[in-house]
Amino acid sequence: MSKWYSRGGADNDVILYSKVRLARNLSDTPFQSKMSPEIRKSTVKKLYACVKNSPLAGEFEMIDLASKSAVQAAAYAERQMISPEFAREKGAFLTTEDESVTVMLCEEDHIRITAFHSGLEVKKAYDEANKTDDVFLKSLPIAFDRRLGFLTASPINLGTGLKISVGLHLPAIKENDSLGRLASLVGKLGLTLRPLYGESGAFYQLTNHVTLGITEKEAVDNITAVALQIAAQERNLRATMKNSERWEDRAYRSFGTLKMARRLDYGEFISLASDLRLGAALGYFDCDINAVTAMIHTMADGNVLSSHDGAEEPEAVAALRAAAVRDMMNA
Repeated sequence: MSKWYSRGGADNDVILYSKVRLARNLSDTPFQSKMSPEIRKSTVKKLYACVKNSPLAGEFEMIDLASKSAVQAAAYAERQMISPEFAREKGAFLTTEDESVTVMLCEEDHIRITAFHSGLEVKKAYDEANKTDDVFLKSLPIAFDRRLGFLTASPINLGTGLKISVGLHLPAIKENDSLGRLASLVGKLGLTLRPLYGESGAFYQLTNHVTLGITEKEAVDNITAVALQIAAQERNLRATMKNSERWEDRAYRSFGTLKMARRLDYGEFISLASDLRLGAALGYFDCDINAVTAMIHTMADGNVLSSHDGAEEPEAVAALRAAAVRDMMNA
């Protein structure tokens, strides 16, 4: 089965993915930070049994990170299936075969459901997360207050327990030096805009940070509307770049480097892939944007090393990444 990140989605020229996360806790169990190892183990079993006895049983498998190497655990975190902290703690989580829905068991909260969809499909991602959430709500005592909403380990998530993120590719807005102004504007709307890969490339994540005093539908509608406006602004600025000889040359240079390089550090790869994705969107060359997005999602160090069963030394990762990228680019 193909993974969610290899498929197309709405507005995928600008928008990489939609991500929805729901935080839930059991009302009769201490928060994870106060759990003994025995309580944590029994809680994980209880949560797993809840899913295994539900109509979703055939959709999920449980992965116990205690049986995985550090490299394999890091690879899951790089694909945003779990948090980096959870990868280091070697906990257990549930995942669907296409990795579109994962459930961390006893992370900061007892239940952390994450659902992904390619492109701007926040509602579809929310519906998938909500379907899994219903399994727990119907079978277990979930901590909920009529006035405050869902009770969470961190007050930041109190209320809906809903965190929504949208991955964005904004090279034109970055080139126009408009990112600071845009971040300030969305901040006034209860959202944050942060780089996805540090200073490399032009990839950003738009996230809501208001969970109290707002409904889940309002949160979904709000971030979707803002993401659409950002996408429109990015496209308008890209139109002014299309006939730029400088940008065309840069895109082709990046295209050639990715096809021929023998070593690629991750930061360099992200910058080149950002140029490649823009060049494809501007029509400079025939390149599948979805394939580029999938490549971006799977070329961090842990994923590269785990694809070789972690047998290679970390020093070899730049050469291994370059080889994997060449195979994809020349296929």
